[in-house]
Amino acid sequence: MNLDPSRGVAGLKGALRYVRAYRDRVFVVKLGGEVLADPDGRDQVAAQLALLSSLGIRVVVVHGGGPQATALSRRLGVDPTIVAGRRVTDEHALSVAKMVYAGELNTDLVATLNWHEAQAVGLTGIDGDLVTVRKRPPVQMVDDDGATRTVDFGWVGDVERVEPRVLTALLDARFMPVVASLAADDRGRVYNVNADTVAERLAVALHAQKLIFLTGAPGVLRNREDPTTLVAFADPDDLAELIRNGAIAGGMRPKVEACIRAATSGVERTHIVDGREPDAILMEVFTGAGSGTMIVGRKEKATYLGVDLAD
Repeated sequence: MNLDPSRGVAGLKGALRYVRAYRDRVFVVKLGGEVLADPDGRDQVAAQLALLSSLGIRVVVVHGGGPQATALSRRLGVDPTIVAGRRVTDEHALSVAKMVYAGELNTDLVATLNWHEAQAVGLTGIDGDLVTVRKRPPVQMVDDDGATRTVDFGWVGDVERVEPRVLTALLDARFMPVVASLAADDRGRVYNVNADTVAERLAVALHAQKLIFLTGAPGVLRNREDPTTLVAFADPDDLAELIRNGAIAGGMRPKVEACIRAATSGVERTHIVDGREPDAILMEVFTGAGSGTMIVGRKEKATYLGVDLAD
């Protein structure tokens, strides 16, 4: 097969303006458990993140591991309880989260990133008082069936504050922090924390240019059964309607809600991308066509579309 070298040069030139704009800016990238489940997929994501770092982009990685935690829990004879995409964490589930998130997944991901020369460092929200939480009280939730119920999430923490000094120190030294979604309260008690929320709060605290969620889905779909209904660009008003009509549910819902909060709290652009697709991150970051869903606030939408807000 003959390759046209001019196409490669043209692509490089097209990406140059993005490289210049993003140099020394912070990207927070959240990896879902579906992406981490496949060693080959993890490898191709790590290669892309290492490339971003080599271009001078300051990358912070946050990961969960819900599918892996569910699988281990079931192997131990306990079915997990999940409401509206969020996990109920009893003592057993917390032990599983520690083993899976801070143990196997974080170790394997850091090793893969460093094989690609990313200079990754593994930590959790506990390290350096990065994320401090308080126990989530019982709350009323509307589940995916539309029923309202009171849920006690157990050892689940809601983020109270973020102190990003440890991340800043690592980024300034050109390391790539890899954060597992565990945190502690003021009394040193450990909690499971929703990784989407951790990524969102870190992105806001670090004044990130981008918050990118790598998932096992193409992005936000108007019809969850039809990949051709991808929503390529949306603002909070667009997404609120999709949540109301049930198009956004399950594990996608907390990701979308995190994107909305980040996009209205200073993060310029947020993205939901299928991390299993080859070069999906690079396509989303360095091309106009993109590869998933970009979610922005009203002000950034006007800038992106060239609209005068006074109109």
